Amino acid sequence: MCLDAIKCDPADMAADDCEVLATALKWMDGGRRVVMAVVMATWGSAPRSIGSYMAVDADGTFAGSVSGGCVESAVISEARDLEEGEAPRLLSFGVEDETAWAVGLPCGGNIRVAVFHPERDLLEEAVRSQASRRPTALVLDLNSGAQALVGDAGVIGPLSLDETRLVAAQMHLGQGTCGVVADEVFVRTHEAPWTLIVAGAVHITQVLAGMARQAGFAVTVVDPRRAFADEARFPGTTLICGEPDEVLASITLDRRSAVVSLTHVPRLDDAALRAALGSEAFYIGALGSTRTHAKRCQRLEDLGPALKRIAAPVGFDIGARTPAEIAVSILAELIAARRGKPMRVRG
Repeated sequence: MCLDAIKCDPADMAADDCEVLATALKWMDGGRRVVMAVVMATWGSAPRSIGSYMAVDADGTFAGSVSGGCVESAVISEARDLEEGEAPRLLSFGVEDETAWAVGLPCGGNIRVAVFHPERDLLEEAVRSQASRRPTALVLDLNSGAQALVGDAGVIGPLSLDETRLVAAQMHLGQGTCGVVADEVFVRTHEAPWTLIVAGAVHITQVLAGMARQAGFAVTVVDPRRAFADEARFPGTTLICGEPDEVLASITLDRRSAVVSLTHVPRLDDAALRAALGSEAFYIGALGSTRTHAKRCQRLEDLGPALKRIAAPVGFDIGARTPAEIAVSILAELIAARRGKPMRVRG
């Protein structure tokens, strides 16, 4: 088995790519012709990682991106020209330093993109699986355009997978990576979006929710207080009026989930943290001073060493004072945790 050394960054498989797939499916169900483009490789400076999607309809309307804007027009043109039944078009772009500078890149680079016709049933299953937080891997034959989707339910789709291709797809699926297999197929994993659950519909949360969505998180805010859980205060954000422990018990908190408790009400914060500490969440944070957190740890002392997972006071110490500044500090620490950067040593 020959695997090219091409991988996507799992941290870049964010909410925006989930939305691209959902948009493509919506367009197809509305009778629109849709062609997909996916980044297969990058060298040098690249604003979009391997695996990044773009959907294009017959009129040139597009969702997502494959670069910082320097090759989108060419990809859209190729997508519109792709005939029904035609094999994928494999495009290579060299971005000169001058062009790269114009679109905000520090230097030039190269991008390799595949443009292909998506299989509607596979697209639907990928979107459904992402919503259920079940990973899948799309296998695209670069010669014929035939596709298969590999997941916990097995393999579906018209592309027949031999042992080499199946093992490669399963390997990428387990690692959350993408790659070209023996110059014949491209494997693109689909994982659940990075998700942020915030307990407490407070002022800080209003700012944090919007910024976190821009940074690629799917955001859900939970608060049992109806005066706080007002949809008018959180436009575009999933808002649930309920007790944190009950709501979190109904949500899958996996390694792509983060929980931040900002209620500043001991009963609510403690309930949210208990639920989060019993999960695989990659980041758990709580608002409050060092003294407040010490009291919190006394109340939760039965949880023992697990308390060290709590980032408290939440966020990087940047001297933040206002709700917006505190939100910035929290998001910065969230991103660092998502990227695997060293975190603070907990006491």
